[in-house]
Amino acid sequence: MTVHVAGKIRKPGVYLLPSGARVTDAVTAAGGVSRGASTGSLNLARRLIDGEQIVVGATSGQPSPVVPAADPATAILDLNTATPDQLEQLPGVGEVLAARIVEFRTGRGAFTTVNQLREVSGIGPRKFEEIKPKVRV
Repeated sequence: MTVHVAGKIRKPGVYLLPSGARVTDAVTAAGGVSRGASTGSLNLARRLIDGEQIVVGATSGQPSPVVPAADPATAILDLNTATPDQLEQLPGVGEVLAARIVEFRTGRGAFTTVNQLREVSGIGPRKFEEIKPKVRV
């Protein structure tokens, strides 16, 4: 898989890593964090997703490089990068269901198809049809 490591890192760039690699592997491949930088905002144990960008040292005040800010009514969310708050903007998705979606992708790895949403507890056929046009992988 290919990932882009950017931010406060010694050797920013694009890296080819084996399937199943974790964020910590990407940080290591890029030479580690720059002096004085922190990985506190990153989940170093999370499995990587092919094509994603890892930004080291980003603060919560900076916009996310992966999911751009958009009007929730028209936004199409990426199931693999959306935050719980963003997922709650989907029709019929509240705090509990958003947490289940995040737990699903954390426990099983990245979504590979939108249809995998059907495997998340609490998403039945009707809710899936409402959410489907508003998400992507």
